[in-house]
Amino acid sequence: MTARPPSRDPRPGFVPATFLPGSRRAGIPPAPAGPRGVRPAPRPEEDERARLLRGAHHDPHALLGAHPTAGGIAIRALRPHARSVTVVAEGLRAALLPEGDGFFAGLLPIGDVPAYRLHVVYEDAEVETEDPYRFLPALGELDLHLIGEGRHEELWRALGAVPMTHQGVAGTRFTVWAPNALGVRVAGDFNYWDGTAHPMRSLGATGVWELFVPGLGEGELYKFDLTRPDGSHTLRADPMARRTEAPPATASVVHASHHVWRDGAWMARRGARPVHTAPFSVYEVHLPSWRPGLGYRQLADQLPAYVADLGFTHVELLPVAEHPFGGSWGYQVTGFYAPTARLGTPDDFKYLVDALHRAGIGVLVDWVPAHFPRDDWALAEFDGRPLYEPADPLRAAHPDWGTLEFDYGRKEVRNFLVANAVYWCEEYHVDGLRVDAVASMLYLDYSRGPGQWSPNERGGRENLDAVAFLQEMNATVYRRCPGVVTVAEESTAWDGVTRATHHEGPGGFGGLGFGLKWNMGWMHDSLEYMAREPVHRKYHHGTMTFAMVYAYSENYVLPISHDEVVHGKRSLVSKMPGDWWQQRADHRAFLGFMWAHPGKQLLFMGQEFAQGAEWSEGHGPDWWLLDPSYAAEADHRGVRDLVRDLNAVYRATPALWERDTRPDGFSWVVGDAAEDNVLAFLRFADDGPPLLAVSNFSPVVRHAYRLGVPGGHAVWEECLNTDAVRYGGGGVADPDPLKARPVRQHGQPASVELTLPPLATVWLRPV
Repeated sequence: MTARPPSRDPRPGFVPATFLPGSRRAGIPPAPAGPRGVRPAPRPEEDERARLLRGAHHDPHALLGAHPTAGGIAIRALRPHARSVTVVAEGLRAALLPEGDGFFAGLLPIGDVPAYRLHVVYEDAEVETEDPYRFLPALGELDLHLIGEGRHEELWRALGAVPMTHQGVAGTRFTVWAPNALGVRVAGDFNYWDGTAHPMRSLGATGVWELFVPGLGEGELYKFDLTRPDGSHTLRADPMARRTEAPPATASVVHASHHVWRDGAWMARRGARPVHTAPFSVYEVHLPSWRPGLGYRQLADQLPAYVADLGFTHVELLPVAEHPFGGSWGYQVTGFYAPTARLGTPDDFKYLVDALHRAGIGVLVDWVPAHFPRDDWALAEFDGRPLYEPADPLRAAHPDWGTLEFDYGRKEVRNFLVANAVYWCEEYHVDGLRVDAVASMLYLDYSRGPGQWSPNERGGRENLDAVAFLQEMNATVYRRCPGVVTVAEESTAWDGVTRATHHEGPGGFGGLGFGLKWNMGWMHDSLEYMAREPVHRKYHHGTMTFAMVYAYSENYVLPISHDEVVHGKRSLVSKMPGDWWQQRADHRAFLGFMWAHPGKQLLFMGQEFAQGAEWSEGHGPDWWLLDPSYAAEADHRGVRDLVRDLNAVYRATPALWERDTRPDGFSWVVGDAAEDNVLAFLRFADDGPPLLAVSNFSPVVRHAYRLGVPGGHAVWEECLNTDAVRYGGGGVADPDPLKARPVRQHGQPASVELTLPPLATVWLRPV
């Protein structure tokens, strides 16, 4: 902890400072006893003093601290409200002379600058502390060069608050990028939120300000007091803070990690198989509401076990970066480098990730580089002028969310975001970033009417700066973090979202470089189909087959996310038509279809047990529906059992994931049986048996339904049936394995005849 102005009475009988007679310190000649040994120091220009006092000086170290001069060493300190300031060193105790306005200075008749401390007396107490202005800059030239170039891939190690030992003294280095500020000061609990005594120095043309404050350590609250170009002040949270106060409090917190990772085995193997050719089944979670009231460490005791039991390969966490308004679910971020303090400390979040990894579960986090809120203590006009946002107010304002967009054309802003992506992967060991609202970044006219946007330099509507940023982010993450996957939530037909950045497409752009993309078209089409009464589905059969027209244009995830089960959209099961039995049957049949369809799967919490109510961040899933004492427990526990079995069969069946991104991994058996509401297709593996998936989206049993199958497999058996009694279904099934007959059907050399249960999906594989 730093020395701070105390609140207790000074010691009785305190004696004014003196030189200690008889000092023989090298370079320090003996000085006469008493304050007569200190002479007035050369006084700086009044304008210099005034600028320092109003927080508008770019180089406070030129006025404060120790400086050789004619006649000795001049030492000056700025300690508002102090009664006296004394320089203390080995063999030296010299009282500085008051200069007014909190300045104390003196010319000491010594030859060299000593390693001194300041003894400060206040009206009611006294403290002894190191002088921050006797230290050289604690940020290196290479760091400054990389920041200036916008290429510092470990920016969090250079900017923000970093506890460290500097010139043999423990303290905290504060650095902040604020190129438009006239001056910057550090304010916090340690100086009663008055930064007058802690002005920072500007480190050249980079726009970075720095101050090493000795004695400060972990847990200290702080903000930056910036003097705007118009001379006014603004108190801002640190954009690079690794820890924050819990909202609604907004201070940044000095942090150093002490977590010892135990996921070495996971990290060593996670990149062994490309995600495109591996099982990838995702459980999407809003941490604050999954089990309301639990923090990161309590979640670590429950979430990994639950997800592992259901067989998901990954969890995806709605944004965990700090955000002021909980109702935004984390999608309006103010602390891009800090896990939300609502649930614990940064090390607590690492503990949760560690626990998930040790349970064999990958961790994706939602990442939001598309916009940020306008809170006047955060990033908006950070140093008095647009900095993180574009200067054009029309261009800066996000038309949908009342937020501000980032200026992707500014190299320092791009660096802030690229380094942030790397930070979550390296510091928190996350296995993937799902990038939110990519479409809003890519188009200059996104949600803007005529006259509200300007074309790019090519005359088009593409945001070329955003394209370059996304390419740089993806390329950097994939280069630095083996095994990590980036996933785009991109809702348009932008060409090449998951194409490599060096491969140019028809639009003249390189690929964006994402690993996967959410298939929003599949989601909208399939939910629209499922919401219709079965009698009408035959007229909309194409909405369930259309996704295969473009299925291999990108590497897709099939998302049933939080966005589809909130704000009046109803839960997944409640979207289905008919009575409760039909709704649950449709729900199960749809999940069976989804897990068999090409593409990875994502399911939001609560939908794995057919929760009837739509999601609310205020209370989370209705876990009571799974209570054994609940009369209709089979309704919900049965669906959860189905999800567990879907994941188990899926993970054990390479045909369902090995060729996910290749056309030769899929073949329609029957895709045009609109009158029957039946869809049937085959999935293939590189080295393993195929899988036949059949969905009957009509409420009638279809007997003796003949389907073509590949030759060479004499017997086929059910490996999953969503109508099974244990899932809450009616139990319609073929009792025995099905013998393939050499009867050509649907372009296949053989065929099987089976019974299709109503509103159900059946998976079959050869014995």
